[in-house]
Amino acid sequence: MFFLRYLDVCLVLATAPFVPIAGLPVLGYVLAAAAWLLTRFGTTFVQERALGVTDPKLRAGMQVGGMMIRIWGVALAILVARFAGSKDDGIMAAVVLLVAFTVYFVMSFFTRGNPLQPPPRSGQVTS
Repeated sequence: MFFLRYLDVCLVLATAPFVPIAGLPVLGYVLAAAAWLLTRFGTTFVQERALGVTDPKLRAGMQVGGMMIRIWGVALAILVARFAGSKDDGIMAAVVLLVAFTVYFVMSFFTRGNPLQPPPRSGQVTS
């Protein structure tokens, strides 16, 4: 289950050696991979902290804030790749992030269970 939960991260890291071999824009890949990994683990950290909060408004605020920071971080990575490198670097960054998000999105359906039901507390028996 751990591998499926982080399949997007494994995919991003596994493609790293093939980018320079194939002659693809390295700057765009590096910026996209760094942005994806930072925002992916940052969002996971915020989500875990939000589950421990009892106030529903604060929990929702933490979750929405984490999502917004992730969106801005990914968009900024694409823009930086485009303007610090070339048009090809921007396209490479966008493609890497699009593929990583697609894998993450699909795998989230298989690894999260029922999103409408809160996760069981430790020591609690589920039927």
